[in-house]
Parts: sequence; structure tokens; C-alpha cells
Amino acid sequence: MIKISMLALTLGLMSFSAIEPVKAIVSKVAIAASSIVWKSESIDVGSIPQNTPKPIVFEFKNTGKTAVIVTNVQGSCGCTATDYTKTPIAPGKSGTVTATYNAANPGGFTKTVSVTTNAETTVKVLTIKGTVVAAATGVKS
Repeated sequence: MIKISMLALTLGLMSFSAIEPVKAIVSKVAIAASSIVWKSESIDVGSIPQNTPKPIVFEFKNTGKTAVIVTNVQGSCGCTATDYTKTPIAPGKSGTVTATYNAANPGGFTKTVSVTTNAETTVKVLTIKGTVVAAATGVKS
């Protein structure tokens, strides 16, 4: 009786370990089938006026064989609002991620936007930088 129980337990455990390599292969194939090429991963907007929100558009192209879905976009701070293509991007087509920087404080800035897609296992980090120029405060008579 004990031998039968041990045999059943061993066979049961072996069946679980055989499934994991198959899942890993399927995951790698799915990732390889989708691919994104970014037009630019870093954009320098130069000088922008204070108190004027500045939209920065990052473009990408799906160079893979399956649709790409952007699942999450997150700015590095509350000063950067984000938007992105919400529909699946077919192979050969392009999509966008827009980061709108709220230029409230004068001076240089560097902000990031993290993009999660079904095409990459790691989060893509996009960078925006520039200088906010202080608004004129003097009144001429």
C-alpha cells in the first residue's frame, strides 16, 4: 500500500514539473512574436514657458507578428499626466504614449514615464527633459 501511494505521489509531482518547461517555451515564443521599436526613448524639449503644460509624444511601431497592447503607463511624479494608445496595435502599425509635463516650477527637469506592454517582459522607461523658463513678472507702464 505504501509503495502504491509513493508511486502515485512521484508520478503526480513529475507531471507538474513537466508542465513548467512548456509554459516557459510558450512565454518566450509569445514575447518574441511581439516587438516594439521606439522612435525615441528620450526627448529633450528644450526651453518651455512656466505655467504652460507641455505634451511630449513618444511614437513606437509594432515590428512583431502579433498585436501589441499597452497595459500601463505611469509618470514618475504627479507633475506628468499620461495618455496612450488604448487599442491593440497590429503588426506594422504605430502607437503613441503622451506625457504632458506641468511646467509649474522654473529650472531644469528630467522626468520619466514607465510603459508596460505585452511585448516586453521588462518595463520600458522613457525620459523627458528640458528647462522651464520663469514667467515675466514685471508690469510695464
